[in-house]
Amino acid sequence: MSGKGFLGVSLLVVVAALAMGFVYQVDEREKALVFKFGEIIKSDDDPGLHIKLPYPVNEVRFYDARVQTLDAEPELYLTREKKNLVVDSFVKWRIRDVAKYYPTVLGIKSNAEARLAQRVNDSLRREFGKRTVKEVVSGDRVQIMDVVRQAVDEEAASLGIEVIDVRLKRVDLDPEISETVYRRMDAERSRVAKDLRAKGAREAERIRANADKQRQIIIANARRDAEQVRGDGDAQATAIYAEAFEEDAEFYRLYRSLNAYKQTFGGENDFLIVEPDSEFFRYFKTAKPEAGGRFGQQ
Repeated sequence: MSGKGFLGVSLLVVVAALAMGFVYQVDEREKALVFKFGEIIKSDDDPGLHIKLPYPVNEVRFYDARVQTLDAEPELYLTREKKNLVVDSFVKWRIRDVAKYYPTVLGIKSNAEARLAQRVNDSLRREFGKRTVKEVVSGDRVQIMDVVRQAVDEEAASLGIEVIDVRLKRVDLDPEISETVYRRMDAERSRVAKDLRAKGAREAERIRANADKQRQIIIANARRDAEQVRGDGDAQATAIYAEAFEEDAEFYRLYRSLNAYKQTFGGENDFLIVEPDSEFFRYFKTAKPEAGGRFGQQ
């Protein structure tokens, strides 16, 4: 490269550097603060390129305008009945007015979050002090968050901060109190379980007793019906026997004797010791029946 070419490039670099000192760019995710000899002269620039005088006349500082999250450490808060609750919360915030933000917290995020955390802590302490544990746990949490957000947003306006949301992630009893509550709950549940078991045992005994009673009634009724049926059968059998006996007494006696022989001598080793002239062997001695019956007429 010749000397003239090098000189031309150098001049372009110098001009570009000087030009860069006269412009600055504001990103849409940022807020810009323009100073003139250390005094704020502009804080509402829109995103894009802007013109300024070179340093030290003008100085531009940029601050993150996106939503920030302040995740606070769990804190103990007293309720109206003087019971401690462990509360874990977080805050969503962003810079609203950078012209107020810079002089109040020196444009330092940690300073802003420290002051914001103190305001949130004070507001939560006031709201929890107005309520009982039951009210906090049973449904007032949403109301608490809304009240705290509005109160902290109004207070944080002086810092140039906008509070978008305040959330309670967790609300627990103090560990020592929780242990006592758990023991009391366990004892109560055990008592209820024993009561239910006792009621169940009484009901089971009642059901078993009723079942046994019904069983005895059913068996008694069945036996009664069986005896009645058996009696009716015996009566009918007796009537049939009587009718048969009246119609041909000799044949009936023969039939009864044959059945008696069959039952007496049913086995190979069955034997009976009686006198030969016994009435039992009547039909073994003679086959001639008594006169007068159908059997004798055949």
